Amino acid sequence: MSSSLVTYNKLAKLLHWFSAIMVIGLFAAGYWMVDLSYYSEWYQTAPHWHKSFGLCFVVITLGRLIWKLVSNAPSIEGSAFEKKAATYAHYLIYILLFTMFLSGYLISTADGRGIAIFNWIEVPGLGSFIENQEDLAGQVHEYAAYILIGLSGLHALAALKHHFIDKDNTLKKML
Repeated sequence: MSSSLVTYNKLAKLLHWFSAIMVIGLFAAGYWMVDLSYYSEWYQTAPHWHKSFGLCFVVITLGRLIWKLVSNAPSIEGSAFEKKAATYAHYLIYILLFTMFLSGYLISTADGRGIAIFNWIEVPGLGSFIENQEDLAGQVHEYAAYILIGLSGLHALAALKHHFIDKDNTLKKML
């Protein structure tokens, strides 16, 4: 929903910036993790934390989507093209997030074991559905991660363009 509001509400801002931190942090951790040696002290620990934070991010993202559907948001500023591009970019970000969540789950549970979230609770594993599931889901996870971080960077650059060049309130609405 959009309206004549001048700023996003506090919860929307909190969820947005938390999501930004999670995307950057999980991307950085994933990028670092793939090169860990089997003998590294982080070889077991880093994936555990990555999965735990990733699954918590799923819950936060679902909450964010629900909040987005039930609350009002300010109108998107800019030309007709910019408004359409922003709308499609936001949809694509959510599609990529859920692609990441699903592919991460399929990688982690291909052997049938569940995922322990911070060793508090376990999300059950369903095992492998297709041959080479872990490898295929791993490729999807990797490519989606690069696309997501690139699109997030464009999202940030667009906000800066609106602020410094167009001198409109796009960035201020989310601060």
